[in-house]
Amino acid sequence: MTKTKKEKGGATEGGAERSYQDLVSNVNPISQPLASKRLSKKLYKCVKKAAKVKNIRRGVKEVQKFINKGEKGIVVLAGDTLPIDVYCHLPVMCEDRSLPYAYIPSKVDLGSSAGSKRPTCVILIKPHQDYQEAYDECAQEVSGLPKPL
Repeated sequence: MTKTKKEKGGATEGGAERSYQDLVSNVNPISQPLASKRLSKKLYKCVKKAAKVKNIRRGVKEVQKFINKGEKGIVVLAGDTLPIDVYCHLPVMCEDRSLPYAYIPSKVDLGSSAGSKRPTCVILIKPHQDYQEAYDECAQEVSGLPKPL
């Protein structure tokens, strides 16, 4: 007997087939401020540009470590991460250090925009000359989002 490859794709796998509204319906209750559809696309593009020059931190442990060390940047969190306890302390850390942060609806899309096959629940985008315009635009819009009470 030989092994057969499973078909990739479908409505549950790729974020491209699912609409923004479908993704938003699956986010956690703590996902505030949630980025709009337009801002989410800008953040994905900024993550993609930062990943090209290897200027991102990915994963809860790594992001937490570098926030504690005082590194600056934009923190992008995935809203559909379960359990919430995995990363619910990060927004408080960001507010304490006045780092801009926003939630986006899909961890699968966040991971793929970072050039990874694995879903990623948090990414820290560091500033760099190569994509400074996109970074500044994202930072300004994320800072303008209303913070939760």
